[in-house]
Amino acid sequence: MHYRRTNHRWPHSWRAWLLALLAVNAIFGPGSSRADDDHDRARQALEAGEVLPLRTILERVEREYPGQVIDVELERGHGHGHERWIYEVKVLRAGGNLIKLKVDAKDGRLLTRKPRAGDTH
Repeated sequence: MHYRRTNHRWPHSWRAWLLALLAVNAIFGPGSSRADDDHDRARQALEAGEVLPLRTILERVEREYPGQVIDVELERGHGHGHERWIYEVKVLRAGGNLIKLKVDAKDGRLLTRKPRAGDTH
C-alpha cells in the first residue's frame, strides 16, 4: 500500500484516511486486483485494531522529525520472529535531508531510521 504526499496536509480522521485509500484505488481502476486486495487488507487491519490510524502515526512522526512527509507506505513485514504491519514514512527535512522511518503500525514504535543525503539527526 503506497501513498504520496505533496504540499497537502494528511487527513485528520480515519474516515478521511479511508477515503484517501479509496481514491488511490480508483486511480488504479477496477482491473487492479492487487490494489483491491491491499486496500481491503489495510481497511480490515484498521477495523480490527491491528494498525493505528495514519493520522496518529503522522502526528508522532512530525513531532519527532519535523519536516515534510513526502511518502508513506503500509506494508506487511517480518521482525522479531513474527509478521506485523509497518508504516514506512519518508520525511524531507530542512536543508533537503531525507530520512526514511519504519514505524510499527500496531503501537507507533520507531523500528528503524535511515538518514539520507548527509542527515545527521
